[in-house]
Amino acid sequence: MSEPRPLAILGGTFDPIHHGHLRAAWEAAEALHAEVRLVPARTPPHRPPPVADAAGRVALLRAALAGQDRLTLDTRELDRDGPSYTVDTLASLRADVGPDRPLVLLVGADAFAGLASWHLWRDLFTFAHVGVLTRPGAAHEPAGELAGFVEGRRADRVHGPAGSVVDIAITPLDIAATAIREAFAAGGEPRFLLPTACFDDEALLAPYRALGR
Repeated sequence: MSEPRPLAILGGTFDPIHHGHLRAAWEAAEALHAEVRLVPARTPPHRPPPVADAAGRVALLRAALAGQDRLTLDTRELDRDGPSYTVDTLASLRADVGPDRPLVLLVGADAFAGLASWHLWRDLFTFAHVGVLTRPGAAHEPAGELAGFVEGRRADRVHGPAGSVVDIAITPLDIAATAIREAFAAGGEPRFLLPTACFDDEALLAPYRALGR
């Protein structure tokens, strides 16, 4: 019997969602032959609160994801109180999908290098594989205790429910939500960095346009 189709997640504040997020998720879906869910964070523990509230960010994500079914939205972090710890999200997903389906946590190379600072980071590997989104020429070699922990966990592909580290090559798109927010704050209109659908309803981007007032 063939192995179940992997389920991968890409978390973040998505404040706002942009083409860098979407393209990385899309290429991961293709590389892993996986369902990919975007999981917006409620209260990110390592950064300031988002500009847009949860409902606003969900509305933007729904607009951005319309018209395709490879990438979907998962709001479980918004539906619970407290900080959005990834280990809790993975535990919840594992309970939903059972013990056998491969789960993959998608992280950027920079985030992977700092994984040992995450809450209960070792437990991440009991619930999921880690898919490292790599750009050509970018180094993301872990150091310290993370390096020792992941030694021997490197794999060319996802196999089994959890535990390995898999590199996933993505197209480098130098787009940052911080720069988009700064453009709105300066009175700019950063079209083509976000999906066109995000501009179709003025209310969707109103929190960011308000930064310039």
